[in-house]
Formats: sequence, C-alpha cells, structure tokens
Amino acid sequence: MAEIRGTTRRTRWRLSLFTSALTLLLVSLGLTFAVSAHAAAGCRVAYSANQWPGGFTANVAVTNLGDPIDGWRLTWTFPSGQRVTSAWNANVTSLGADATATDVGYNAAIGTNATVSFGFNGSWSGANTAPTSFALNGVTCTGGVGPTTAPPTTPPPTTPPPVGDPLAYVAAMQPGWNLGNTFDAVGSDETAWGNPRVTQAQLDAIRAQGFNSIRIPVTWSNHHGPAPAYTIDPAWLNRIREVVGWALDDGFYVMINIHHDSWQWINEMPANRTTVLNRYNALWTQIATAFRDASPKLHFESVNEPQFANSSGDAQNAQLLHELNTSFHRIVRASGGNNATRMLVLPTLHTSSEQPRIDELTSTFTQLGDRNLIATVHFYGYWPFSVNVAGGTRFDATTQKDLTDAFDRVHNAFVAKGIPVVIGEYGLLGFDRHTGTIQQGEKLKFFEFLGWYAKTRQITTQLWDNGQHFDRLGFRWKDPELFAQIRSSWTGRSGTASSDQVYVPRTGSITARSLTLNPNGTTFQGLYQGGTALVRGADYTVSGNQLTLTASALTRLVGSRAYGVNATLHARFSAGVPWRVDVVTYDPPVLSNATGSTTSFAVPTQFRGDQLATMEAKYADGSNAGPHDWTPFKEFDVAFAPDYAGNRITLTDTFFGEVDDGARVTLTFHFWSGTTVTYHVTKSGSGVTGVTAGAARVG
Repeated sequence: MAEIRGTTRRTRWRLSLFTSALTLLLVSLGLTFAVSAHAAAGCRVAYSANQWPGGFTANVAVTNLGDPIDGWRLTWTFPSGQRVTSAWNANVTSLGADATATDVGYNAAIGTNATVSFGFNGSWSGANTAPTSFALNGVTCTGGVGPTTAPPTTPPPTTPPPVGDPLAYVAAMQPGWNLGNTFDAVGSDETAWGNPRVTQAQLDAIRAQGFNSIRIPVTWSNHHGPAPAYTIDPAWLNRIREVVGWALDDGFYVMINIHHDSWQWINEMPANRTTVLNRYNALWTQIATAFRDASPKLHFESVNEPQFANSSGDAQNAQLLHELNTSFHRIVRASGGNNATRMLVLPTLHTSSEQPRIDELTSTFTQLGDRNLIATVHFYGYWPFSVNVAGGTRFDATTQKDLTDAFDRVHNAFVAKGIPVVIGEYGLLGFDRHTGTIQQGEKLKFFEFLGWYAKTRQITTQLWDNGQHFDRLGFRWKDPELFAQIRSSWTGRSGTASSDQVYVPRTGSITARSLTLNPNGTTFQGLYQGGTALVRGADYTVSGNQLTLTASALTRLVGSRAYGVNATLHARFSAGVPWRVDVVTYDPPVLSNATGSTTSFAVPTQFRGDQLATMEAKYADGSNAGPHDWTPFKEFDVAFAPDYAGNRITLTDTFFGEVDDGARVTLTFHFWSGTTVTYHVTKSGSGVTGVTAGAARVG
C-alpha cells in the first residue's frame, strides 16, 4: 500500500402523456444462457412499453429458468429504429437499431426462477414496433431451458495499441486491478496472508468484470538464495511465470515488480548501498531473463513504494531512487528479446504525487531518453477522509481538491508531455481494516469522482484489492454497490446526493426531509421504490437541486416506525447508476455506565436505529485527549469502533495508551442522524470507569 502525506497505509422521467397510455406488448420468451460446461440454462423476457408522440418508456423483466447466473448482457434490435435516451437498473446503449443492456453490479446475479428488471426511455418516429427477439450473452432465445454449452475459456483479447505509442499502450490498460496480498505476501507462499491459491478461473473471473490490466505484486525476499548470486527459487519463479502466462492468455496487460522488498531490505540502501544494489541487480537480471521473450503486454515495475531509512534527506533519497531506476532500466534493456523495447514502469519516491517527488522522477525520465517508459504513483485520498480521522467523515470540497490537485500534477508533468501515467494502486487506507471504516455513501462519491476525473486526465487506474473487494473463491464482489459505482465511473458520471440516508424520528410528528442532489452533468429523472415511481408533487418535490420528501410520503414509507432502515429508494438520473437513499427510523442513542480495563472497555449503547460517524475526546481544560492529539476527532476503528450487533462502542487500548492517568476525558459521539451524545471516561492504572454525561443533543 502507499505512504500518502506522511502517513503509512494504507427516473425514469415523470411525464405528462399526451395520449392515453398504450401498452404495446408483453412478450414471454425463452433464453438460453451458458454459465458453465454443465449448466442448464433458459429464461423468459417480459417487455412492455407506454408511448406518447415521439417518445416511450419501456420495462424489461428477465426471469432465469436455469442454473444461477452472475453477470448478464441482453441484446435486441428495434424493428422501427428506436433509440434509447436514458435507463435505470441497467446500462443500456444503442447503436443504430441495435441495443444492449448490461447489469450494474448490484443486480448481476439472477438465481433460478428469479427475475431482474430494468427500464429505459426512448425516442421513435414513424412507428414504435416492439422487439420480438432477444439474446442473452450472445445466445438467441429458444423458448425454454436449453442444452448446455461451454462458455469461452477467456474473454476477447484487448486490441493492442499502435506500435511505439506509449500513451495508447497505457490507455488500453484501463481499467486495472491488483492481485494484492498474494505473491507480495511475506511468508512461505502466496497464501501466507490469507488469500487462496491463484487459479486460472480466478483470473478469468476478474477479466470478465471488465478489467484490462492486472498488476501482480511480487515479494522476492523469502524466495532467493544468499549472496553473491541471490539465485531465485526455481519453483517460485516458475509459479510466477505460470500465473503471468494465464493472465496474458486472458488478454490482460500484466505488470510484475519487486514489491515489499522495498521496506524489507532496499530501504537500507543509505547504509548498505553496494550490498542492496548487488542484490537488487541480481534479482532483476534473473527476472528479465525469465521473461525476455514474453508478450509485450507484460511490463515491469522497478520497485513498489520506494523508501529509504536514515537517509540524509530528500537529495539523497532522490539520488538513491534514481540509481535503482536507471540500474533496472539498463539491466532490462540489455537482456534483449522483447525486453529491448518492453514498457517499463518507474515510481516516484513513496509513489507520492507531491510536486518535488514528481520533479525528481521527471529528471530521471529526461536522462534516460526512452519513450517506452511509464510513470507511476499511488493514490489513497486525502488522509483524514481515507482513514476517518480528524472529522474527515465526508467526501467534501477539501477531499475532492486533494484528488484533483494530485491528478493535475501528474497529468501536467507527464501525460501532457507524452509520458503515460498509471496509478498502480488506488483505494482508501481505512479499507486495510475493513471497508466499513468509511461511510457507504461518502465512499461511493469518492470512487465515482475518482474514476471520472482520472479519465479526464488520461490516467490509467489499478484498483488495490487485497481480498477485501472481490471474493476469489465465490467470484463475486463483496460490495456489489461499490463495484457498480467504480465500474460506471470508467465510462462516465453518475448522479449522487448529499447523503444516502434520510433519518426520521420514531416518536413525535414526521416532517418533510431534504437532500441536495449532485447531478454531476446528468439529469434527475425521478425517485423510485423498487420498480414503483414515487409521485412528484405528492411524494417529493424538486426545487433546483433540492429534493424534498414530503411528510405524507415519509409517513407511508416508515410504516410502523421500527428502528433501522424502513424503506430504500433510488434516485434515477439520465446516466450512471441510481443513487440509493435509505429511509431510517431512529431515536437518540442511549449510553450506560460501565467499568473495564484499558485492554477491554466498551460503552453499553442502545443505537436505536442510528449509526456512529466519529468521536471527539477532550480533557476538562479543552485540550485534546488520546492519539493524534492535534485533533479532538479520533480515528475510526483504531481508537474506537461501534459494535451494532453487540450494542456497544469499544474504546481500544490504542486510545487509552495515550490518555493521561486520572484525568477525566469527555467523549462526544457524533451520529449520522446529527445527534451527539457525551460520555465521561477516566483511566486509573489499568482500570477504566465510564459514566453518562447528560441527555443526547439532536442535530
């Protein structure tokens, strides 16, 4: 992972119909879909449409009659040349009379006898004849459960860029994915950090998600012999060659590197320059020889996140990295074969996007004078937001500017001058613990913006996945909603909103609630609960970008007002994925007194439908308590963590380790409803006492 900023890791339209609604057609059709060599397949499609002069809206329901499928692509031809103008619950495009609909991640899986539905708006002239033939994943409808058919073993290969065009080469790599915490694991083999052994099927599954490049980080330190030869274990090298071969066969662009060696022994270069350089050179000599004749779609990265311990400062760091990069370049080029022109990836110090680090790498590129080079940095976002500390709970203007500034710097320094850039890792640092450290809606906005802005800056991105995103055994995304947003960002923008939650009190009268829409260049189409459109004017109003849910609609949606999510709505826009809005019933959380130890203390908490955003900690004199004492807001899941199932908020030994003995600390818990609740804790030796501090304050 990266070291960033000094911290280590890591509606449908509401339309007045000019004519009475006309139901054009309801078609039931069987579809054959091959999901494996032994899968039974078949489905039916129900297509219905309402039209008005020049326009229509259509709904499509696909029922799977065969074995469960994961990932779908429905195609058809409009008999009258109709055009699709907007869609929801699917990505729908049309080229001439041909139309294609694909899943949007969260609805990719269709179980046996289950149905997935989507809809779209379209335009027509002359006639609006309904389509009569559909195909799923290239297989024409047959009217029932059809015979089994083996799927292709690999997706279609990517089209290679023009020879000698480094910008086109890297553009063809977009988007990319990291096989993280696998061959880079520090241990006996690729499973040492908990991920399963890599299989060809895993890579096939990732390729099928739409990724065009794969970065395979490799740590070599435990897999070679002693000086002076530093001979790489043949079994380890052959295993890397096997997996690289699978990836190339799948059509991936492939990156391999020297990975965690950077902090294991390369960082000792200031004190042991010759020893480190000899070892580094010996490894790259062997790696270059092993892959000398591999496809040009394989490229090498000199070293991951280079860093140096006990150096004299920036000047020495820059010189040492320059020496590593130029030595790597010389060895690979001299090895001949395809290595003579192979694309090579050079990082900045720490893979940082700060201007001094970029300037240092620019100098190396100038000296090398080789156009087949790629610059790389990593990006994990504005640090307070990335780990949820210092009150950085939202994807706000500061967090967005941190991203645009970083991407602009690398674009201006490299891309604008013909040097391609790949962000070899991106994500959020809090994900190293779990993806819940950052609130769902806020991280969706981060990834939506990142993918779009990288595209505008012509920067290729490679998602860091150490196993927290893609299930490498089940071949499914652990958070389909997150991946749907990431995938959509590769091609365009999605509308979002100020929040993905609307909180309604469980007691008292229900009043209207508002959200600010962020269309992001799209057009708001409507608000839906499942496939049912809410009524504009009666259920909600829109004034500018202000979306307001009426009191009567909220009263209906919350029903008996049980704590938690009572209804889920989706704001649909003219492009991208819909924006989910949960309607949540809550009361102010209630805390209770407690005793415990510095290694085992929790505040009994009745969350009552609410969720914790952050925690402040201060002493009686107003100074900050606990770790990161430059801010009162502590780090989520490091100093404190909510346990909703256990009805408690845990305070960690990390927190108490930096709390003064005998000094009362006032904690202020901030919840996403806007409610704040205060609480007092006092540490006495290894013991801790916690007491309530008054009623909750409702925001």
